[in-house]
Amino acid sequence: MSTTESTTDDPDLAAMTAERDRIRAAHLKPAGGRAASTARGLHHTALISSDVERTVRFYQDVLGFPLTELIENRDYPGSSHFFFDIGHGNLLAFFDFPGLDVGPYAEVLGGLHHLAISVDPERWQQLVQRLTETGVEHVVHSGVSVYFRDPDGARIELIADPLGEMYGQHVL
Repeated sequence: MSTTESTTDDPDLAAMTAERDRIRAAHLKPAGGRAASTARGLHHTALISSDVERTVRFYQDVLGFPLTELIENRDYPGSSHFFFDIGHGNLLAFFDFPGLDVGPYAEVLGGLHHLAISVDPERWQQLVQRLTETGVEHVVHSGVSVYFRDPDGARIELIADPLGEMYGQHVL
């Protein structure tokens, strides 16, 4: 079979590109023609932690995101709900669920693929070095993105591009 032939397991990349182009043409409006968002911003994204203190040490001590609050989860007595400052009024939050048999991280439809957090380019270099020094496995892409997993397996990206940009292209 040649490399241009497709099997049932191979994606039809040309068809996928055409579908993306169709959706873009049908729904993507020029920046000046878009309605204003009804949202004010991301208040917080909540992930699940298997160990509160280990999560605090990783996000605060390794990544430099200050812990801002640690309270009891109102929905599950004994559970903690805690927050980290990720800049610009945005928070990264966690729950723990002691006593529940919560399985390991899994990538599922509707689930988290990765969380991308923008950091200044100088800070990005320092954080990549800190990941190396602390033995956190990571992969650098395009000179501005570093991908790694947190202690519970969630995929995190630190990106040196400004908010609203992706690899030098405006996405906002």
